[in-house]
Amino acid sequence: MEVNRRSQADRTAATKAALKAAARSLFAEHGYGSVGTQAIVAAAGVSRGALYHQFGDKLGLFAAVFDDVEGEAIGQAMQAVAAVEDSDPLAAMLVGFDAIVAALTEPGVSRIALIDAPAVLGWEEWRARGEKYGFAVIEGLLSHAVEIGRIPAQPLRPAAHVLMGAIDESALYVSRADDTDRARREVRNVAARVIAALALPLDAG
Repeated sequence: MEVNRRSQADRTAATKAALKAAARSLFAEHGYGSVGTQAIVAAAGVSRGALYHQFGDKLGLFAAVFDDVEGEAIGQAMQAVAAVEDSDPLAAMLVGFDAIVAALTEPGVSRIALIDAPAVLGWEEWRARGEKYGFAVIEGLLSHAVEIGRIPAQPLRPAAHVLMGAIDESALYVSRADDTDRARREVRNVAARVIAALALPLDAG
């Protein structure tokens, strides 16, 4: 019985992985609106019923793909931050900014995460899912910066929102630029100034 349950769980996991992999490739290349469920299940080698059983519908599958994409981008940023030898959390924040912008502007990823997701999921759902992955990282770096006296004590949530918005807009700007290398340098220079400004005394007013 235990073997049967494990086999069923393995089959379920394999089906979900195949559907997400197929959908991710198709969404990245063609966009959500141009991809039908029949194309997805054909690419995944499963039945349409399997898609509905595992994800409910195409929207549910897209949400799962987006979660994977967003989670991978944040994971890359966290690895980059962890590799920083400098103990300055503001320096680590800039490294994380570079990493996540690079991840979100990879071919196909920007279409899923930045172009289709807000429209398909709705802005509030898109933002809520994005916050689930990235918000804790940004707040953690800000909190550490306050603890060691690198930046003045301040409400961290609005600061995290400002920085998260800067990341999304920067990635969108880079992904649409004709010269992506130049655009990445431009947004990095701006981000460096914004992050550095966090260390300045806050206006008492």
